[in-house]
Amino acid sequence: MIMKQINVNPIRTFALKLAVAVLPLGPALVSCNEKELLNPVPDTSLQDAFLFDTPERVLGQVNGMYAALKNGSFLGGRYLMLADIRGEEFINRTQNVFTGYDAWSHTVTSGSNDASSAWGTAYTAVNAANLIIDGLAEHPDAVPAATAAQYLAEAKFVRAIGYFNLITRYGQPFTKDQGASPGIPLRLKGEKTPANNDLARSTVAQVYAQILADLEAAETDLPLNYSTALLNTTRAHKNSAIALKTRVYLNMGNYAKVVEESKKIVSDTAPFTAATGVRHALQSSIAPVFTTNFTTVESIFSMPMTALNLISGQNSLAYIYNQNVEYNLNPSGILGDATWRATDTRRTEFVRVSGTLSYLKKYNQTNPTLDYVPLIRYAEVLLNYAEAAAKMGDLQKATALLNAVRKRSDATYEFPASATATADALVKTILIERRIELLGEGFRSNDLTRNLLTIPAKGSGGLSAPSIAPTQPEYIFPIPNSELSTNKLL
Repeated sequence: MIMKQINVNPIRTFALKLAVAVLPLGPALVSCNEKELLNPVPDTSLQDAFLFDTPERVLGQVNGMYAALKNGSFLGGRYLMLADIRGEEFINRTQNVFTGYDAWSHTVTSGSNDASSAWGTAYTAVNAANLIIDGLAEHPDAVPAATAAQYLAEAKFVRAIGYFNLITRYGQPFTKDQGASPGIPLRLKGEKTPANNDLARSTVAQVYAQILADLEAAETDLPLNYSTALLNTTRAHKNSAIALKTRVYLNMGNYAKVVEESKKIVSDTAPFTAATGVRHALQSSIAPVFTTNFTTVESIFSMPMTALNLISGQNSLAYIYNQNVEYNLNPSGILGDATWRATDTRRTEFVRVSGTLSYLKKYNQTNPTLDYVPLIRYAEVLLNYAEAAAKMGDLQKATALLNAVRKRSDATYEFPASATATADALVKTILIERRIELLGEGFRSNDLTRNLLTIPAKGSGGLSAPSIAPTQPEYIFPIPNSELSTNKLL
């Protein structure tokens, strides 16, 4: 069969493939006659023709949307790895551009793999969400109204987390100019053809406004919880949307809103827990959260892995940090901070010493790599709340939240008075705690950029990376050539 070649933007092609990949193989696809074989239905037509004609197929699209988030180049691994290694906590050992050397050394260009990997896969996830949003509107009777409302809310949550990760990598920090800088193209309709490739960049503020609008809508219609711990961890629910809002508002420097959202899922006093929905709380030990039980109430939203559906090789966090040891922990980074004591569980459980070097083993299942990838944990919410409370002058609440996280892993530690006596000192202490608690979970470079801090220099032996100030172009990633070559409005 000879088919006409169509030039399609690779990013859009990914989305089209995802949209049809989860279509079940039913009688409509196997009982073809000669006419059908010679005149095949175009892939792009499968959306309208089949994908919303049964509840099972609609659910297949929802599952496919979550699978797009878990792509190895996006939130299944590489995106988080690049977000961490841009900071000062890791030392590169291999100069391998396929495992993030450009990001580590701040040499990312529009042609670099590190620029293109997250861009394409993030927009694929966004497009998968948009296709569901559009499809549900076009097929109002495909599923019961309550189910449609839930699926729509899940799609808006996925679109929000996709755009948040795009804007924080490829856009200037919101706090630089309250979002007035050019951001990224804001695609809100499902793309089935390359006809709409050309789209100008929205401002950073416009992208954030859309993220928050999606999360507000998602919170309204997402379920309080699901029937199993696995679903509570791997599908969005009300508290997932609230938790993500605390992160978004923290990035915007809107600390009053961080506190307001946090109070919805954090009790007034210790032990801090969520009173409604999934009853989120810190586990008594952090170790099982990463080693034996990936679906505790501490894990608000995670990317699941199974033997038949996992992220392996150079996109796997376990492979990069713990198996192939592409990066060791920087002795001059948080590893060398005197307040991170040798008896701290996060050190005894998650740091592996080999010879003179230390490696992160938070992702410890290396063959096969079955560690879930945590995207939102309750510990982060407590630290988001603590930072916002400190910046608003509520030092007592901020210190209590900080102590909840620290004492979970180092029960006898007492912060010196100088570390918590003033708002500035307490914020610095909380930022150190974030570096310890969230190490290897993809937070460090964003914690630097949202606070308009210089990315520190780092290096060992013959490999080094310079410091990068907020005024330098390397402070954010460039839009990749794959987009520049197909979008005439950039």
